[in-house]
Amino acid sequence: MAGRFEIHRVGDEAYRLRLTDADGNIVAVSPNFKCVKTLIEGIKAVRENAATGVVVDLRQQPQS
Repeated sequence: MAGRFEIHRVGDEAYRLRLTDADGNIVAVSPNFKCVKTLIEGIKAVRENAATGVVVDLRQQPQS
C-alpha cells in the first residue's frame, strides 16, 4: 500500500495535511490552510515536486 495524504480539521476554520507512509508513520505535516481547495492545491504541488525534487544537504560541514 502506498502512503496517504490525510486531511484533518483544525479548529473551526482551518485544515491540515498529514502525509503518512505505508505503515501509517507520519512523514510530513503541513501548515494550516484556511480552505480545502488550497490544501488540495498543496497536495498537487507536493506530488509534482517530490517526484523530481533534488536532495540538498544543508547541514554544516566541518571545517578542515
